Amino acid sequence: MPLKCALVHEWLTPKATGGSELVVREILNHVDADLYALIDFESSHSESYLYQRKIGTTFLQHFPFARNGVQKYLPLLPLAIEQLDLRAYDVILSSSHAVAKGVLTTSEQLHICYCHSPMRYAWDLTFDYLQQSKLGSGIPGWMTRYLLHRLRQWDVLSANRVDYFIANSKHTASRIWRCYRREATVIYPPVNIESLPFLPQKEDFYLTVSRLVSYKQVSLIIRAFNKLQLPLVVIGTGPEMRKIRRIAQSNIQILGWQPDDVVKKYMANAKGFVYAAHEDFGIALVEAQACGTPVIAYGAGGALETVRDLREHGEQGTGIFFKEQTEEALVDAIEKFEVYQGKLNPEYARVHAAQFSPQMFAQRYLDFLNKCIQTRPSPD
Repeated sequence: MPLKCALVHEWLTPKATGGSELVVREILNHVDADLYALIDFESSHSESYLYQRKIGTTFLQHFPFARNGVQKYLPLLPLAIEQLDLRAYDVILSSSHAVAKGVLTTSEQLHICYCHSPMRYAWDLTFDYLQQSKLGSGIPGWMTRYLLHRLRQWDVLSANRVDYFIANSKHTASRIWRCYRREATVIYPPVNIESLPFLPQKEDFYLTVSRLVSYKQVSLIIRAFNKLQLPLVVIGTGPEMRKIRRIAQSNIQILGWQPDDVVKKYMANAKGFVYAAHEDFGIALVEAQACGTPVIAYGAGGALETVRDLREHGEQGTGIFFKEQTEEALVDAIEKFEVYQGKLNPEYARVHAAQFSPQMFAQRYLDFLNKCIQTRPSPD
């Protein structure tokens, strides 16, 4: 008899369109699975691939303002995900960057988690979260610290409910080991290479595309280009928009949110794509290379797996790294890029990006899934 599968993700809303959502979509293209999430406002969106699909949700679905960000109910997320009753399924697939991996399972069920990141609120971004939160100081601050402490405990405990971990990069696999002491198989997420236009001839401007939040370090890029006085286009929106508009000089054009076709046009025409965040994978870096656009990136995390530094790989290089998240390091990298850019071959960037295609993801994911199913113990 065919196995019955459930796929669990954190949240599904029209505003959630990142790499984790691309993984969910690609899994559903190849696996017949019922879909569950903390909240779902995507299946009512007429332009969504999930339109009118039946999706199981939690009590958070009915909470006020959940549509605009269920993270505001952070203390309740573990409790909510544990309320999903998945006993009817043989295989549980989770796509997790917060709590999805924490669903309750039985000893007869197989649970495979595609982990985009251990919960950032509880681990890497704890002190950023406290610094930026209105509840980060005084007595509320100590209460928030205690909450995050308990959240870390639950996060480690819930990792024991997973039979097999998949990581979206070697960097994430190392973080999974550090947080949970669990091994993870690396399967890179899908990037829709074929939908991205390839242009070998570039225009005279740089580009960054990002959510405007502090850890993305867009303000660092702005300050560096203020010094260089080179043309820069910024696409994206977020809480740091006002700050970025305030510090940007006349050589910088801030477009805010743009539809996909506009983003692709700018990405294909830019002479260089600039990215200063420390990412677990970094889909935007691969998308730029698929357009034949070289990358100037902070040399840490997933970027080390998706970009080839031209100083090491020569004519087969696809970009250049800077080693510190400082204006000076980024300015130096861009100045070197200005010298070296004639040696970069856009076709190599496109070929390099092809290894992250949806087809490659599907093959690796399904092979791993089948292997896990075949090796699982038979129920007594």
